[in-house]
Amino acid sequence: MMPGSKITGFMRSTVKMTGKVGSYMKIQDFCDMNKFEQIMKNWANSTGLATVAVDADGKYISDCYNFTEFCIDLTRGSAEGKKRCEQCDREGHGVYPCHAGLVDFGIPITLEDGTVLGSIIGGQVLPENPDEEKFRQTARELGIDEDKYIKALKKVNVKTKGQIDASANLLGDVINMFVRASYANWKNENLVGELKGGIAKAAEQIEEATDKTKEIDGYSKRQQILALNASIEAARAGDQGKGFAVVATEVQKLARDMATSSEAIKKILGQLSHTINNLNQ
Repeated sequence: MMPGSKITGFMRSTVKMTGKVGSYMKIQDFCDMNKFEQIMKNWANSTGLATVAVDADGKYISDCYNFTEFCIDLTRGSAEGKKRCEQCDREGHGVYPCHAGLVDFGIPITLEDGTVLGSIIGGQVLPENPDEEKFRQTARELGIDEDKYIKALKKVNVKTKGQIDASANLLGDVINMFVRASYANWKNENLVGELKGGIAKAAEQIEEATDKTKEIDGYSKRQQILALNASIEAARAGDQGKGFAVVATEVQKLARDMATSSEAIKKILGQLSHTINNLNQ
């Protein structure tokens, strides 16, 4: 299996199954790729299977592990072999046999909503001890030197179908759990950042509102002084100032009500400011 064409074929089959591809979301945007790489490496070392991770565009996002000479250099190195491999790439997904007699796999990397971010592809192992004559026949069909083909074949690991299935599923489960957990953590961090930004904006608005209440306090005090002066002048005017005295009284009442409302607003703003300060800690 060669990543370049394998990836494209597998991604096409994945899109048919899910209908969603994360073309704007990249795993590298939110995953710790060092940890991602370590998972891939440990799995490859423990199973002996080939693997590589790719994004939704088919580009490598990990190193290539355990890639075999049999697949990469020889089978795909011939024109006919490449043609047959590409057909397998287009049609194969999950765990499947390749045309040359090995077993490959392709597992989508998805978010909880089914968005496909990429895939893990690999395999390049034998499901049983090989029939050399059968592989010599394949070499002749592909125009590959038979002895070189058999020599490379003997280096390919042999795994039972059960081992291959279990290994592929394990890697898929672990990678998908890691990616989804990383994505959830990334979203939470973004949300916290947005909340902090909102809190900071709210704090600014509260400060502005507090300044406005100070202006109201000043206006209220001036109105009370003016109303008091008006009352004094109305008293001096006697009967002629009675009407003016009524107006002055109403202005005094309005100024007192304004001061009372201002105090209530300041109390509420103080409580909000205290809550915001606690959220910022």
